[in-house]
Amino acid sequence: MATIVGISGALRRGSYNAALLRAAVELAPPGLTIDVLSIREFPLYDGDVEAERMPEAVRVVKDQIATADGLLLVTPEYNNSIPGVFKNAIDWLSRPPKDIPRVFGGRPVALMGATPGPGGTTLAQAAWLPVLRTLGTVVWSGPRVHVSNAAKAFDADGRLVDEAIRGTVARHLVGFSEFIARVGRTN
Repeated sequence: MATIVGISGALRRGSYNAALLRAAVELAPPGLTIDVLSIREFPLYDGDVEAERMPEAVRVVKDQIATADGLLLVTPEYNNSIPGVFKNAIDWLSRPPKDIPRVFGGRPVALMGATPGPGGTTLAQAAWLPVLRTLGTVVWSGPRVHVSNAAKAFDADGRLVDEAIRGTVARHLVGFSEFIARVGRTN
């Protein structure tokens, strides 16, 4: 049995990425638990704040990631790249630098995302790769989940109703679960 942390990189409660993360929880295969965490309470990164003390919201998320078997990042795509609020959260989670091995080092990571636009989140997911490599994670890459035209994939209640995408999400999670079992944590 594996437990992973899932984080949506969108703050809006009705976001397609929050809905995609809820669908992932629903579609997780037996033996895989997804603990959904929020970055909503993270302040903008400020070295002065860090020097005083780590914000409690950051500490809680860091500790949960550090004990998880893997990490699922559900990323929006803003202006063809990483959303600033999500990058800010990862920047906080990598502070102080001595914590990087504990939180990220060798940790299996998977990406998925949704957007109302036609391009899916392919560019945002690609932009995450150098960040995740720098942090020493082990990125799993298939089958990719990048939902385009998300308004058609989700109903008014935020439920993923597109059966083809539901199947892709389910296969993604099965593959990620198998990847975690195969590679585990490399640090």
